Amino acid sequence: MSLSRRSIVVGSAAALAAAFGGGYAIGSYNAAMAAAIARIARKSSLVTTRFGPLEYAIEGRGQPLLMVHGTGGGFDQGLRFGGGLIASGFQVIAPSRFGYLRSFFPADPSPQNQADAFAALLDHLGIDRIPIAGGSAGALPAAWFALRHPDRCSHLILLVPAMNLSNRDPVEFTRFQQVLVGRLLSSDRWFWAVRTLAPNQLIGTLLATDPALLASVSASERDRAYMVLDELAPIRRRRQGMAQDGRMAGSPADIDLSRIETPALVVSTEDDRFGTAQTARIIAGRIAGARLVIYPTGGHLWLGHDQELTAEIAGFVARPLG
Repeated sequence: MSLSRRSIVVGSAAALAAAFGGGYAIGSYNAAMAAAIARIARKSSLVTTRFGPLEYAIEGRGQPLLMVHGTGGGFDQGLRFGGGLIASGFQVIAPSRFGYLRSFFPADPSPQNQADAFAALLDHLGIDRIPIAGGSAGALPAAWFALRHPDRCSHLILLVPAMNLSNRDPVEFTRFQQVLVGRLLSSDRWFWAVRTLAPNQLIGTLLATDPALLASVSASERDRAYMVLDELAPIRRRRQGMAQDGRMAGSPADIDLSRIETPALVVSTEDDRFGTAQTARIIAGRIAGARLVIYPTGGHLWLGHDQELTAEIAGFVARPLG
């Protein structure tokens, strides 16, 4: 076992011991969970769709943009991904995908149906056409939205797209990582314990970003990384959606990207541990006229590039449609 794996095991065991033993640890866990629940309480709304209730939240003023979260997210992660855009004068609409937080998990939670649910959300909000951005596992339903509802989609933005386009699971873990991640994602207490003692290991594993980058980026970017991590909690309320994302990652995506005619921007980083740079190149090669941006570093969270990415998206959306 490598040193890094040994440290995770030791840290996890110690954290569990703390979590299940001692009033102070139990009190800390309860306080952390109460804070996580309060953070998302009364921050979102529900719309009824033919797939069941769909949760969403809206922040900001200005041009609307639909931001679709990745694995482990929800409307809160969508707002986090769109934070720079909100500050730049966009109104970000962030739905929770099927099985995340308060969104229903239908009998057929396919990305095609998820795209249709987005269209129903736009009907509810009275929005005819909108740019859509999909991050990580949210990239696939965003692409389906552009394909199935081209008249509703003005621009398509795919961020660190975790799509299985070459019969390779973009989030494939070793057997050891599968066991560890399975534990973490099945229990709020497990997640809190390891988050407390080994946060950087989780950034490296769950968020596919080299934790060494934390020392080289600004304080605000470090804070963003830890906030994305913390906002995976409460994790039990996201389990159905995460399980579905795992199934999608394990099967080749059955989507003909060459049929997408919407202007597209595809963004990744060379050092994303989920290997999305290669996926981004494949996507850009299949969508005619797509703009491809690959940052040399930044991991799956594009650390160090959030302001740059915000400007890239704002400029892309502002371009006249051909």
